[in-house]
Amino acid sequence: MSDRSHSLFDNGRVIAHATVAPEASLAILSQREVNALCRGGNQPLHDLFRRCALAVLSSGAEIDDVRDLYDRYRDFDVSLVQEDRGLRLNLRNAPATAFVAGQMIRGVREHLFAVLRDILYITHELERGLQFDLSTPGGITDAVFKILRNARVLTPEPRAGLVVCWGGHSINRIEYDYTKEVGYALGLRGLDVCTGCGPGAMKGPMKGATIAHAKQRIGNGRYIGITEPGIIAAEAPNPIVNALVIMPDMEKRLEAFVRLAHGIVVFPGGVGTAEEILYLLGLLAHPDNAAQPLPVVLTGPPESADYFASLDEFIRLVLGPEIADRYRIVVGDPHGVADLQQVEIKNVLAYRDQHDDAPYFNWRMVIDNSYQTPFAPTHENIESLVLSRDLPRHTLASNLRRVFSTIVAGNVKEAGIAACEAHGPFRIRGEQTIMTALDALLASFVAQHRMKLPGRAYRPCYEIVR
Repeated sequence: MSDRSHSLFDNGRVIAHATVAPEASLAILSQREVNALCRGGNQPLHDLFRRCALAVLSSGAEIDDVRDLYDRYRDFDVSLVQEDRGLRLNLRNAPATAFVAGQMIRGVREHLFAVLRDILYITHELERGLQFDLSTPGGITDAVFKILRNARVLTPEPRAGLVVCWGGHSINRIEYDYTKEVGYALGLRGLDVCTGCGPGAMKGPMKGATIAHAKQRIGNGRYIGITEPGIIAAEAPNPIVNALVIMPDMEKRLEAFVRLAHGIVVFPGGVGTAEEILYLLGLLAHPDNAAQPLPVVLTGPPESADYFASLDEFIRLVLGPEIADRYRIVVGDPHGVADLQQVEIKNVLAYRDQHDDAPYFNWRMVIDNSYQTPFAPTHENIESLVLSRDLPRHTLASNLRRVFSTIVAGNVKEAGIAACEAHGPFRIRGEQTIMTALDALLASFVAQHRMKLPGRAYRPCYEIVR
């Protein structure tokens, strides 16, 4: 069944009505599943699907405030209909950029049904407790594994390795071009790429890798994008992603990255990137993970050297120099980054083989409950965090990660923005040395326009309490 559309434009910006057929794997759903996603069946679930679907259909729009997107397309709606001929999606007032000549772009369509697939799976298999126990670390890891397996992103025999790339979604042009160069260097070595699926440093490595894979005649390159409902509107999937996964929350998203990765490359970014770095370094600081090989490279063009210097200074001061030993900073050398990853990934795969671990999913990485439990970014929760260097380093890193997660929420997530408008900025308090270092780091992010799209004035959603 092909896509059908009617009344093909409304002010040139929306498709008034379109019918979209599903991918084969979703052609058959139970009546219960269909009813749950229909308006009036399960309203919270329908609203979640609507928001995620709108984000996918709006891919490419430079919108940082999710409410701008919802307001621009406030008349958008999506409904699920079960027919004798099979399932279809009815779209009303969908963004016109998702269509060409009345047909939905194939990549957008794939992403749309990936959203449907994951939301249904998460709702019916996870939240209702049919298969998983989310009260234990092992149960949560099992859930992450099965979501990824259901999305078909686990490859039993990885070709050369999967490199997870993190970085900001609103980096400048020089930094963006550099991410493409690194992606190109990785792709020439046969490596696949996984990112947070959005624009900027999440798109650049994939774009570079696609060209390199084409030159190497690699026709099955993987460009995996992993996101979560709270951030998908601000970081909508870029068009290069050919395997999109929606995780239930940020914590499971971060765990998915680490479990999938054979190596990690971090580009310049803002608070979201800092959150990812602290999550990763906290895991690597855990005593049970001391022997885990995982190449971590922080890299950017020469113009970004100060960014990495300030981040490195913060990590060494707050968490200690021994944690800084778990990463390398490489400036202005894309092929050096790729060479390092290629060599170290061989060691990662050899280590997993030696310890009978799966080459496609890192089961041996210890991730305790503090890294798996979703953190609600509320004023009360942020003020109750303990930020002291007397804590074990992996515990302090976990709490700092939650600080940055809260700032991300206040910057780009609907609930966080609303909380700040209602109660003022999030108040962050802790040990004086940590607060001074944190204030300096955040101030540098603001000065470098790493909180919002360049050109927009940034109003901090946080306040450092000294």
